[in-house]
Amino acid sequence: MSHDVYDNPLIGRYASTEMSQLWSPQTKFSTWRKLWVALAEAEQELGLEISDAQINELRSKVDVIDFAAAARYEKSLRHDVMAHVHAYGDVCPTARPIIHLGATSCYVTDNTDLLLMYQGLNLLLTKLVCVIDQLATFAAQYRDLPCLGFTHLQPAQPVTVGKRATLWCYDLVLDLLELEQRLSSLRLRGVKGTTGTQATFLALFDGDYSKVQALDKLVTRKLGFDQPYAVTGQTYSRKIDSQVIDVLSGLAQSAHKAGSDLRLLQSRKEVEEPYEVHQIGSSAMAYKRNPMRAERMCGLARFVMSLQSSAANTMATQWMERTLDDSANRRLTIPQAFLATDAILILYRNVASGLVVYPKVIAQHLEEELPFMATEEILMAGVRSGGDRQDLHERIRVHSQAAARQVKEEGRANDLISRLKDDAAFAGIDLDGTLDARRFTGCAPQQVDDFIATEVDPIRDRYRDRLTRVADELNV
Repeated sequence: MSHDVYDNPLIGRYASTEMSQLWSPQTKFSTWRKLWVALAEAEQELGLEISDAQINELRSKVDVIDFAAAARYEKSLRHDVMAHVHAYGDVCPTARPIIHLGATSCYVTDNTDLLLMYQGLNLLLTKLVCVIDQLATFAAQYRDLPCLGFTHLQPAQPVTVGKRATLWCYDLVLDLLELEQRLSSLRLRGVKGTTGTQATFLALFDGDYSKVQALDKLVTRKLGFDQPYAVTGQTYSRKIDSQVIDVLSGLAQSAHKAGSDLRLLQSRKEVEEPYEVHQIGSSAMAYKRNPMRAERMCGLARFVMSLQSSAANTMATQWMERTLDDSANRRLTIPQAFLATDAILILYRNVASGLVVYPKVIAQHLEEELPFMATEEILMAGVRSGGDRQDLHERIRVHSQAAARQVKEEGRANDLISRLKDDAAFAGIDLDGTLDARRFTGCAPQQVDDFIATEVDPIRDRYRDRLTRVADELNV
């Protein structure tokens, strides 16, 4: 590793080795060569004069890439594909005349991008289902632990810790549906020619359109796909890139939401992300336990979400059959969107698997607000005991405002229940009994059970073989 030049932190700090290798030059250019092999094989099978010796030579050198030679060729030719055609031809002299026969540059570049995106989505799918599984396990564990709910970031009706976790988990379940849809609909560009008309291949096969059709499908199947895209220009529609990055952005949005919630909860000392024995929270404030993993999750998520607009604009500005202003942009946005999303899911799984809950702090925060939330039940109990609803309502209003003033202006505890106990109008009511938080969480525990049974367990069954994988280790 050189310390003299910029090091992309997505590679050096955040993403997995697996995802980093997927977007490496070795994988990219080896895939180009696999595409050239598939094209030669298919053209031979359809009657062109290509020998077994030429194909065998191409196969034997798929991974033997002289990157220095390719760089020299590109400096001279100013064309990356032709540079690699020449570098491949240098190590395959017999096959040199038929490399890239009839093809345009996008035959290798576009098909490779689609193949890599397909593999990248599969890597992300594995990580995603593991996070879903982990969050569901956490939700089940705390299905009935009451905690303060929030609307407008103001105390609201209690929920449970487990129910809140299902909200995070369900966002990811919806993301999984989108990811599965994208995987199932992804195709290859196939063999479409310079402007998508397949004119060169029609000439190669002496005007036999059936062979041109067969070549398109044959190459596509050799690369593991059932169908190519029906029509293309010189490139496949950049709508595909936009749709794929939409999925990654959706994942990032879900992670950002959960990460933000966790940061707020950690500030309240209710729930904490994992914290290691020797971890330092601050170089100055030695006592600090900062939510650095959730913060990093949010930071990376904002980056991925920002790439969504880049892919959308690239799609929108492709003129006619293609322009080249997409190339430099896509070299950056597509790999980095995958690398950053990979890093997000590594962090998310790590956080979800090590969340620490502090029930006593949660109970204390509930006790501070619960008297106000119990007032409606107290009012109903008073009416059932023979009281006048309007009179009781006014008394509760006056006592509540007095208790709130004491909390806000004097920093004292909420003494609403004591005030009500001193009011004869509430003498016949079990006021202490109204403060059981579980009376206010509604169906939250049952909702957790139902959510896991109907949404998560089918995912666990569908991807059982992916849940046994060891989690990626955080680099920093």
